[in-house]
Amino acid sequence: MVSTYPGGVGISGLSVYDWAAADGLCGGSPHVHLTCAESYVVVGGAGRVQTLNHKGFAETPLTPGTVVWFTPGTIHRAVNDGGLRIVVVMQNSGLPEAGDAVFTFPPEVLADRSAYGAAAALADGAHVHAAGEEAARRRRDLAVEGFHDLRRRFESGDRAALDDFYAAAVRLKSDRFDEWERRWRAGALASAERTGGHLAALRAGDLTHLRDAELHHRPAPAPGDRRLGMCGRLDVYDLT
Repeated sequence: MVSTYPGGVGISGLSVYDWAAADGLCGGSPHVHLTCAESYVVVGGAGRVQTLNHKGFAETPLTPGTVVWFTPGTIHRAVNDGGLRIVVVMQNSGLPEAGDAVFTFPPEVLADRSAYGAAAALADGAHVHAAGEEAARRRRDLAVEGFHDLRRRFESGDRAALDDFYAAAVRLKSDRFDEWERRWRAGALASAERTGGHLAALRAGDLTHLRDAELHHRPAPAPGDRRLGMCGRLDVYDLT
Protein backbone atom coordinates (compact mmCIF):
# COMPACT_ATOMS: atom_id res chain seq x y z
CA MET A 1 0.00 0.00 0.00
CA VAL A 2 0.92 3.68 -0.28
CA SER A 3 3.12 4.84 2.58
CA THR A 4 4.11 8.27 1.30
CA TYR A 5 2.03 11.40 1.79
CA PRO A 6 -0.79 11.87 -0.78
CA GLY A 7 0.32 13.19 -4.14
CA GLY A 8 4.01 12.80 -3.36
CA VAL A 9 4.11 16.18 -1.61
CA GLY A 10 5.93 17.24 1.54
CA ILE A 11 4.64 19.25 4.50
CA SER A 12 6.31 21.09 7.34
CA GLY A 13 5.35 23.55 10.05
CA LEU A 14 7.13 26.90 9.78
CA SER A 15 7.59 29.61 12.40
CA VAL A 16 9.02 32.44 10.31
CA TYR A 17 12.18 34.05 11.68
CA ASP A 18 11.59 37.16 13.77
CA TRP A 19 15.08 38.57 13.18
CA ALA A 20 15.24 42.02 11.58
CA ALA A 21 17.28 42.37 8.40
CA ALA A 22 19.12 45.51 7.25
CA ASP A 23 15.92 46.86 5.67
CA GLY A 24 14.09 46.57 9.00
CA LEU A 25 11.90 43.65 7.96
CA CYS A 26 11.86 40.42 9.94
CA GLY A 27 11.71 37.12 8.10
CA GLY A 28 13.44 34.49 6.05
CA SER A 29 15.98 34.10 3.30
CA PRO A 30 14.86 34.95 -0.24
CA HIS A 31 15.32 31.96 -2.53
CA VAL A 32 13.97 30.20 -5.60
CA HIS A 33 13.00 26.61 -6.41
CA LEU A 34 14.05 25.24 -9.77
CA THR A 35 11.51 22.41 -10.11
CA CYS A 36 9.03 22.64 -7.23
CA ALA A 37 5.90 24.68 -6.65
CA GLU A 38 5.37 25.73 -3.03
CA SER A 39 2.22 26.61 -1.05
CA TYR A 40 1.68 28.46 2.23
CA VAL A 41 -1.33 27.76 4.43
CA VAL A 42 -1.25 30.47 7.09
CA VAL A 43 -2.29 29.23 10.54
CA GLY A 44 -1.27 32.10 12.82
CA GLY A 45 0.09 35.62 13.10
CA ALA A 46 0.54 38.07 10.26
CA GLY A 47 3.06 38.82 7.56
CA ARG A 48 3.69 39.04 3.85
CA VAL A 49 5.39 37.13 1.08
CA GLN A 50 7.49 39.19 -1.30
CA THR A 51 7.88 37.63 -4.75
CA LEU A 52 9.88 38.45 -7.84
CA ASN A 53 9.60 36.85 -11.28
CA HIS A 54 9.33 38.07 -14.87
CA LYS A 55 5.88 39.46 -14.08
CA GLY A 56 7.51 41.80 -11.58
CA PHE A 57 7.73 42.35 -7.83
CA ALA A 58 4.69 41.72 -5.62
CA GLU A 59 3.89 41.68 -1.94
CA THR A 60 1.00 39.48 -0.79
CA PRO A 61 -0.51 39.79 2.73
CA LEU A 62 -0.51 36.65 4.89
CA THR A 63 -3.19 36.29 7.56
CA PRO A 64 -4.72 33.18 9.18
CA GLY A 65 -6.63 31.15 6.62
CA THR A 66 -4.79 32.60 3.62
CA VAL A 67 -3.49 30.12 1.04
CA VAL A 68 -0.89 31.22 -1.50
CA TRP A 69 1.27 29.24 -3.88
CA PHE A 70 3.94 30.01 -6.42
CA THR A 71 5.54 28.09 -9.23
CA PRO A 72 9.22 27.28 -9.89
CA GLY A 73 11.22 30.37 -10.78
CA THR A 74 9.35 32.66 -8.39
CA ILE A 75 11.83 34.17 -5.95
CA HIS A 76 10.13 34.49 -2.58
CA ARG A 77 10.82 36.02 0.82
CA ALA A 78 8.61 35.42 3.85
CA VAL A 79 8.20 38.55 6.00
CA ASN A 80 7.08 38.17 9.62
CA ASP A 81 4.98 41.07 10.93
CA GLY A 82 4.20 39.23 14.15
CA GLY A 83 3.98 35.56 15.11
CA LEU A 84 3.70 34.30 11.53
CA ARG A 85 3.16 30.55 11.42
CA ILE A 86 2.62 28.59 8.22
CA VAL A 87 2.04 25.04 7.07
CA VAL A 88 4.24 24.67 4.01
CA VAL A 89 3.17 22.23 1.29
CA MET A 90 5.91 21.41 -1.21
CA GLN A 91 5.57 19.73 -4.58
CA ASN A 92 7.89 16.76 -5.21
CA SER A 93 8.54 15.75 -1.62
CA GLY A 94 12.25 15.32 -1.09
CA LEU A 95 13.48 17.64 -3.83
CA PRO A 96 13.76 20.79 -1.69
CA GLU A 97 15.78 18.81 0.83
CA ALA A 98 17.90 17.50 -2.04
CA GLY A 99 18.99 21.00 -3.01
CA ASP A 100 16.22 22.24 -5.33
CA ALA A 101 16.36 25.70 -3.70
CA VAL A 102 18.90 28.43 -4.49
CA PHE A 103 19.47 31.52 -2.33
CA THR A 104 19.58 34.98 -3.89
CA PHE A 105 23.17 35.57 -2.89
CA PRO A 106 25.15 38.29 -4.72
CA PRO A 107 26.40 37.32 -8.21
CA GLU A 108 30.01 36.77 -7.14
CA VAL A 109 28.87 34.14 -4.62
CA LEU A 110 26.54 32.45 -7.10
CA ALA A 111 29.38 32.24 -9.60
CA ASP A 112 31.58 30.17 -7.26
CA ARG A 113 30.23 26.79 -6.14
CA SER A 114 32.58 26.61 -3.16
CA ALA A 115 31.71 30.13 -2.03
CA TYR A 116 28.02 29.39 -2.44
CA GLY A 117 28.30 26.17 -0.42
CA ALA A 118 30.11 27.95 2.40
CA ALA A 119 27.55 30.77 2.49
CA ALA A 120 24.58 28.37 2.44
CA ALA A 121 25.88 25.95 5.07
CA LEU A 122 24.59 25.76 8.64
CA ALA A 123 26.48 24.37 11.60
CA ASP A 124 25.61 20.97 13.03
CA GLY A 125 23.02 19.85 10.52
CA ALA A 126 20.71 22.86 10.95
CA HIS A 127 19.56 21.98 14.46
CA VAL A 128 18.27 24.88 16.54
CA HIS A 129 21.07 26.24 18.74
CA ALA A 130 22.93 29.53 19.12
CA ALA A 131 25.69 28.81 16.58
CA GLY A 132 23.19 27.51 14.04
CA GLU A 133 20.94 30.52 14.43
CA GLU A 134 23.88 32.89 13.99
CA ALA A 135 24.81 31.11 10.75
CA ALA A 136 21.18 31.15 9.58
CA ARG A 137 20.99 34.88 10.22
CA ARG A 138 24.20 35.55 8.26
CA ARG A 139 22.85 33.42 5.41
CA ARG A 140 19.54 35.29 5.46
CA ASP A 141 21.24 38.69 5.45
CA LEU A 142 23.41 37.79 2.47
CA ALA A 143 20.36 36.51 0.55
CA VAL A 144 18.42 39.71 1.36
CA GLU A 145 21.36 41.78 0.08
CA GLY A 146 21.35 39.87 -3.20
CA PHE A 147 17.56 40.01 -3.44
CA HIS A 148 17.48 43.80 -3.15
CA ASP A 149 20.21 44.17 -5.77
CA LEU A 150 18.37 41.81 -8.14
CA ARG A 151 15.10 43.67 -7.64
CA ARG A 152 16.76 47.06 -8.24
CA ARG A 153 18.36 45.84 -11.46
CA PHE A 154 15.12 44.32 -12.73
CA GLU A 155 12.96 47.33 -11.89
CA SER A 156 15.49 49.74 -13.42
CA GLY A 157 14.98 48.03 -16.77
CA ASP A 158 17.63 45.32 -16.69
CA ARG A 159 15.21 42.59 -17.70
CA ALA A 160 18.09 40.13 -18.16
CA ALA A 161 18.92 40.31 -14.45
CA LEU A 162 16.52 37.50 -13.58
CA ASP A 163 17.73 35.30 -16.40
CA ASP A 164 21.31 35.84 -15.22
CA PHE A 165 20.26 34.69 -11.76
CA TYR A 166 18.38 31.66 -13.11
CA ALA A 167 21.36 30.66 -15.24
CA ALA A 168 23.70 30.89 -12.27
CA ALA A 169 21.27 28.82 -10.17
CA VAL A 170 21.09 26.11 -12.84
CA ARG A 171 24.88 25.97 -13.08
CA LEU A 172 25.14 25.55 -9.32
CA LYS A 173 22.73 22.62 -9.30
CA SER A 174 23.53 20.95 -12.63
CA ASP A 175 25.13 17.92 -10.96
CA ARG A 176 21.94 17.14 -9.03
CA PHE A 177 19.44 16.69 -11.84
CA ASP A 178 19.75 12.89 -12.11
CA GLU A 179 19.17 12.52 -8.38
CA TRP A 180 16.15 14.83 -8.55
CA GLU A 181 14.67 12.80 -11.40
CA ARG A 182 15.01 9.59 -9.37
CA ARG A 183 13.20 11.21 -6.44
CA TRP A 184 10.44 12.55 -8.70
CA ARG A 185 9.93 9.17 -10.35
CA ALA A 186 9.75 7.41 -6.98
CA GLY A 187 7.49 10.05 -5.47
CA ALA A 188 5.13 12.31 -7.40
CA LEU A 189 5.19 10.35 -10.66
CA ALA A 190 4.68 7.01 -8.89
CA SER A 191 1.76 8.51 -6.97
CA ALA A 192 0.06 9.72 -10.16
CA GLU A 193 0.63 6.39 -11.89
CA ARG A 194 -0.80 4.57 -8.88
CA THR A 195 -4.05 6.52 -9.32
CA GLY A 196 -4.15 5.41 -12.95
CA GLY A 197 -3.80 1.82 -11.75
CA HIS A 198 -6.66 2.28 -9.31
CA LEU A 199 -8.92 3.65 -12.06
CA ALA A 200 -8.11 0.68 -14.30
CA ALA A 201 -8.82 -1.69 -11.42
CA LEU A 202 -12.18 -0.07 -10.68
CA ARG A 203 -13.22 -0.36 -14.32
CA ALA A 204 -12.34 -4.04 -14.17
CA GLY A 205 -14.26 -4.57 -10.93
CA ASP A 206 -11.04 -5.19 -8.98
CA LEU A 207 -11.53 -4.03 -5.38
CA THR A 208 -8.09 -4.99 -4.08
CA HIS A 209 -6.83 -1.50 -3.22
CA LEU A 210 -10.10 -0.73 -1.41
CA ARG A 211 -9.81 -3.89 0.67
CA ASP A 212 -6.19 -2.96 1.49
CA ALA A 213 -7.12 0.50 2.76
CA GLU A 214 -5.22 1.71 5.83
CA LEU A 215 -4.60 4.79 7.95
CA HIS A 216 -1.23 6.46 8.53
CA HIS A 217 -0.48 8.67 11.51
CA ARG A 218 2.40 10.98 12.38
CA PRO A 219 2.61 12.68 15.79
CA ALA A 220 3.73 16.27 16.13
CA PRO A 221 7.52 16.53 15.88
CA ALA A 222 9.32 16.69 19.21
CA PRO A 223 10.78 20.10 20.17
CA GLY A 224 14.27 18.65 19.82
CA ASP A 225 13.55 17.79 16.17
CA ARG A 226 12.95 21.42 15.19
CA ARG A 227 15.37 22.57 12.50
CA LEU A 228 16.57 25.82 11.02
CA GLY A 229 15.12 26.29 7.55
CA MET A 230 15.46 28.92 4.86
CA CYS A 231 12.59 31.00 6.19
CA GLY A 232 12.24 29.99 9.82
CA ARG A 233 12.24 27.25 12.41
CA LEU A 234 10.81 24.08 10.91
CA ASP A 235 8.76 21.25 12.37
CA VAL A 236 9.71 18.51 9.93
CA TYR A 237 7.52 15.45 9.39
CA ASP A 238 8.86 12.12 8.24
CA LEU A 239 6.16 11.08 5.77
CA THR A 240 7.80 7.95 4.37
